[in-house]
Amino acid sequence: MTRDLINVQYPVLDGTQSVAEVKVTKSDVTQANGISIKEAFANKNNTLLICVENTAAAPSQVTFKAGDMYPNAMLGDLTVDVDTSAVHAFQIQDISRFETRDGALNLDFASGFEGKIYAIAKPTALNV
Repeated sequence: MTRDLINVQYPVLDGTQSVAEVKVTKSDVTQANGISIKEAFANKNNTLLICVENTAAAPSQVTFKAGDMYPNAMLGDLTVDVDTSAVHAFQIQDISRFETRDGALNLDFASGFEGKIYAIAKPTALNV
């Protein structure tokens, strides 16, 4: 399966270095393709937020695919419910369960899913 690729979006600090801001660009989800978030964990630890917007007429599911990193990948995939007409924000707590060798995170979507996705995180660079 060829997955659609999205990038993590990083907020930029304002001049006061008190607030960071990013204009979010949402990507359409093609259910048959799934999504790969490129370099999903190349950010400050535990700051990645994956936002999934279900625009379908019915509730659906998103599956976080097991990665290929030892040891927690052996826990397998994790499927979560997403309500209709809602945006769900997911924060990964167990990175080693889902991270692939190339640093990506892969998601699958249940049949009939329609919606959008975006990912935001705090960058590792200082004063960005």
